[in-house]
Amino acid sequence: MALLDGTPATPDDLQALALIGFGHFTSMRVDDGAVRGLTLHMERLVRDCRKVFGTDLDVDQVLGYVRQAVAERVGSFVVRVTVFDPALSMGHPGAQAHPKILVTVREAGAFPAPAMRVMPFTFTRDLADVKHVGLFSQLMRRKEAELSGFDDALFADECGQISEGGTWNVGFVDADGCVVWPKGAVLPGVTMALLQAAHPYTEKTVTLADLPAMRAAFATNTSVGVRPITAVGDINLPDDDLLLGELQAAYAQIPGERL
Repeated sequence: MALLDGTPATPDDLQALALIGFGHFTSMRVDDGAVRGLTLHMERLVRDCRKVFGTDLDVDQVLGYVRQAVAERVGSFVVRVTVFDPALSMGHPGAQAHPKILVTVREAGAFPAPAMRVMPFTFTRDLADVKHVGLFSQLMRRKEAELSGFDDALFADECGQISEGGTWNVGFVDADGCVVWPKGAVLPGVTMALLQAAHPYTEKTVTLADLPAMRAAFATNTSVGVRPITAVGDINLPDDDLLLGELQAAYAQIPGERL
């Protein structure tokens, strides 16, 4: 069921989101009624709402809608909170906005997820620091990667500077055994932030040319936690580096916040 401001959404309610696609969202994995980084997810929604719509978001109201959608559901699942204004038109997106809250729930995938192979692309997302609903370009590159025998897409700029993946952040283990998060135009992921607080790291420019010297690579997002990357194009990487296990264990031990 999809709830819009706490009421079952109708096709008419969702028409603007489907046809115009102007909004932002966050997705969060719920395990036994708790979310790792729940506060960070809410901070993202508030920050992005100000940037996209120029208005403030009531976090308590959002959490109320989430609790209503979750109800008595148990186990593990993923909640997505999408913020959009059904009244905004394609011709006048700068009109005063009164965004609404759409809450949807889907099944959670395997955790942690199996290792994956990724295909590099020269690409930078529009407004990379906002988790917006404009996913077409990312999904087209994910499709191309899949059709080429890979699992997903990895993005780099024209100079080969790595930024992020299709819907995830990317990190590396360098030759000295240090966790490295690449600098660049990236979405500030919640899972990445939680890991940065839980494990020492450095942040620096990482290019495609640097990959042969890396010990390991991994993807992070709320649905999969820490997922090993075993290939970037024709560069193979191990999935059994000890530090990957440490990162997965560190993330698993982060306590969730109750909804």
